[in-house]
Amino acid sequence: MKSFPTLRTVKNAKFEEQWSVALLCSDLAIAATVLFFVGTHMVESETMVRVVGIDPGTRSFDLCGINDGKVFLDTSIPSTQIAENPESLIEVLKSAMPLDLIVAPSGYGLPLTHISKLGQREHFLTILVRPDDLKISVLKGLRKLVNMMKDEGFNAFFIPGVIHLPTVPEYRKVNKIDMGTADKLCCAVLAIHDQSQRLGIPYSQTSLILVEMGFGYNAIIAVEDGQIVDGIGGTTGGLGFLTMGAMDGELAYLLGGFSKETLFQGGAAYVASNGAVTPEMLVEGARSDRMKKVALDAFVDSVLKSVAAIAVSVKHPREILISGRISRVQKIYEIIHGRLSTFGQVRKVDRFAEVSKEAAQGAALIADGLAGGRFKELVEATKIKEATGTVLDHIYLPNAGALKRKYGL
Repeated sequence: MKSFPTLRTVKNAKFEEQWSVALLCSDLAIAATVLFFVGTHMVESETMVRVVGIDPGTRSFDLCGINDGKVFLDTSIPSTQIAENPESLIEVLKSAMPLDLIVAPSGYGLPLTHISKLGQREHFLTILVRPDDLKISVLKGLRKLVNMMKDEGFNAFFIPGVIHLPTVPEYRKVNKIDMGTADKLCCAVLAIHDQSQRLGIPYSQTSLILVEMGFGYNAIIAVEDGQIVDGIGGTTGGLGFLTMGAMDGELAYLLGGFSKETLFQGGAAYVASNGAVTPEMLVEGARSDRMKKVALDAFVDSVLKSVAAIAVSVKHPREILISGRISRVQKIYEIIHGRLSTFGQVRKVDRFAEVSKEAAQGAALIADGLAGGRFKELVEATKIKEATGTVLDHIYLPNAGALKRKYGL
């Protein structure tokens, strides 16, 4: 006589076998119980979450929302609007409710921190602005925005920057603060996911150099074996569109004390026309205007040198991936693509949403993973939860201790 399975047999069976096991049950009550168990198992094994990632860009704040991996929110708000009316972003978040988790605008980054833990210390570490220098309207708007998010009781988290990651060797962090802000880290996470999907390989086999060209700052990030291992941030690397990048130490000395606003100046836009030029105007003008050509050449040269420098941190990158607002200017992309081709295969990062920038989309993937969704393995691979320390932990000047104490660290 044929024997029939018990519930213990069903629970111990492989998931794909459980449906067929149910069909062997002679008793309808047992069969119904088995099917209930299988249905419960499905819910537990595939957590569907609804999340939003926020990118606090120099020109715009972008929001990307995904529900079980599918886009339901894809929008961009001018940074000037956030500065004047941060409530506008709060309203977008409220309209998207219910949300399981939000990746908050994190600036220079923090080890994974819930918004309820946000205090003066955390505020300072995310924006690095002296109390006497809160002149930049966008930064003031950002500070007000995160306080409003806290007051609303949102389940939001601040995420790390590149320098916080345990996957970056300590010797590469020496005397660095900006190795890639939290939004640049989000771009790198999107790039890792993109390469994994395109090549059909696990995250652990991804290897790439990311060239992230934002409206304000550039960042070059190295990924090996699915982990971020090095980064050149916007204030430590070459010329960006708005920022001058790394400042000559002698110039810093001659300037003496200077405002945070200085870090948003001196880039290609200022070389070309004292800041009064768009990326599109820069490309068009470079054909006939000498200083616009100098600015464009300097921008491209800076990207190439940064990629060459970070190449020592990645043994065999499969690709060089390009992202960011400036990469959408076709002529600039074509020039960069052509010049970088000598280093290897080059392409743009594939975006899964139409409006929001790559940083917001990467932030959404991280939010999903933190909430236990389908991108949980991506978050685990990049060790985001294991981030530690502060951006000032690796400064080795004689007065570094006094500097930390000054800002309550």
